Amino acid sequence: MKDKRLYSPKYIRELLDRYGFAFSKQLGQNFLIDGNIVRNIVKKAGINKDDYVLEIGPGIGTLTEELALHSKKVVAVEIDKSLLPILDETLAEYDNVEIVHGDILKVDIEKLIDERLGGGPVKVVANLPYYVTTPIIAMLIEKDLNIDSITVMIQKEVADRVAAEPGTKQYGSLTVFVNFYCHVETLLSVPKTVFMPRPKVDSAVIKLDLKKTIDDVDKKLFFKVVRTAFNQRRKTILNSLTSAQLHVDKEMVKQILEECNIPLNERAENLKIEDFIKISKRLTSLNIY
Repeated sequence: MKDKRLYSPKYIRELLDRYGFAFSKQLGQNFLIDGNIVRNIVKKAGINKDDYVLEIGPGIGTLTEELALHSKKVVAVEIDKSLLPILDETLAEYDNVEIVHGDILKVDIEKLIDERLGGGPVKVVANLPYYVTTPIIAMLIEKDLNIDSITVMIQKEVADRVAAEPGTKQYGSLTVFVNFYCHVETLLSVPKTVFMPRPKVDSAVIKLDLKKTIDDVDKKLFFKVVRTAFNQRRKTILNSLTSAQLHVDKEMVKQILEECNIPLNERAENLKIEDFIKISKRLTSLNIY
């Protein structure tokens, strides 16, 4: 498609009309129509000719095309069957692109990486539908896949939460969860005007570099502590952790916080990840869990 790049609004409309394609609100379909944004995403994702790339939700192939121009191979997983013939046309000249029809949350990604992406490591790049952003990110970072980085365009509000600093209103359990596994960087803001159809909110592109090693803590307990703390974020950490969820009485919580040098009147939003790790490890050492 060198003569008709896939971010041209005129060409997109012509293409979609020819195939009788209708946008699905249920699938959160919004296609990029800005070449600068497309090129920036690929550049800032650090894609080069040695990279294997997993794309989620290629749409008509706008981002896929740019990825194909700069990478060794792209495997794009598309849930909408009606887009498959369009992708066959728009990406016909790229022999380093493979389209897989399926739901990314149900696809065997480990098998896909082993059989179609050189065994990894792979870089994930995607314009994610807003409604399924968190489940997809959680799945990618929890499954211990051979993934190097995840560069995704998501709703700006969610991006702000992922990249939030302690002490801010955006800082919460999602922040702690993602930052426990990844180094987070916000790459660029994306206005709603560069999409077809135009969404109601702005977007942002974030990059998650998977940490090579993560802290040796009971992850199940750690995230239970985090959720319990933020479930009642207006309360002090002493009171929020004194709940039926953790099965720890107030005196014990007080003792743990004092041993971890955490003020009793502090709130969850002011605690760093390291603080939650200390609390979790202390709970483990006391044989409470």
